[in-house]
Amino acid sequence: MGVRTEKQISAPQGMELAPDKEGSLKWNGLTVIQFCLHTQGTKGSFFLKDHLLLFVKSGVYTVKYRNEKHTVRSNEMIFLHKAIKVEYVKSGEPGSEYLLDYMMFYLNEDILNKFADYADWKTIESTNDAFPVSVIPVNVPIRAYIDSLKSYFNQPDPISDGLVGVKFMELLFHLAETNSNLLQQLLHPHPTERSHIEQVVEENVTNPVSIEDLAYLSGRSLSTFKREFRTLYNSSPLKWIRNRRLDLASQLLLETTRPVTDICYACGFENTTHFSKVFKMRFGVSPTEYRRLNMRKE
Repeated sequence: MGVRTEKQISAPQGMELAPDKEGSLKWNGLTVIQFCLHTQGTKGSFFLKDHLLLFVKSGVYTVKYRNEKHTVRSNEMIFLHKAIKVEYVKSGEPGSEYLLDYMMFYLNEDILNKFADYADWKTIESTNDAFPVSVIPVNVPIRAYIDSLKSYFNQPDPISDGLVGVKFMELLFHLAETNSNLLQQLLHPHPTERSHIEQVVEENVTNPVSIEDLAYLSGRSLSTFKREFRTLYNSSPLKWIRNRRLDLASQLLLETTRPVTDICYACGFENTTHFSKVFKMRFGVSPTEYRRLNMRKE
């Protein structure tokens, strides 16, 4: 059986719609999604809207960020910083009928700030030890925590927010005990240096990013990013990026035989309905008709 390819998505939103999701829990800025499936190999990519802690209970999960690969095996965990795109290959172990069992913990600033207040955590203003991807040590208490959390996904009745909140805070206390540098990075996630807007846009134009994501990546506030973008490009970010994606889509329609759906996702659009609508607004015809008409001219 070959490796199955999934479309690029934004996370956690796209992950919550995944067909192999077994269950999810949410509380004030933290989302936990459990996956359990049998697979000999699945690959894809996602853009992270929130920080991610990925714990593999059984199987193998390999992530690639830029030119670095990190493989997470059974009872191991990895941290992925928000606002990055990663590629992945995941599979079960042959000896367990290719069972893949893992959890994804998505954390945003809301829950991290709540934890800092609750735990009276003393933070520093900045840290130079910021790594987009890093392997997290998993000790016996963390493994026991994961096992205790699994039962929450199988409850027939709704679980109170208070109880879910206590369990999530427990995770952050475990992280504080085992890796204080990581927690400092989570509590002060913004880039300490500004990046060139042109570089940020070029690197992410085909990723499913929002204008807020691009502002974050450039180290600017949203208002400053929009103002400086307009100065550079004489256009609003939304309009310019949409047109750039449409130009790339029109090129791929003519130069490749890739399906329209694949081209949609490859150019940074998150659903085919929206892609077809804005494409027709720009070129006057649907993507399929655009390809057919221009192929006939040749």
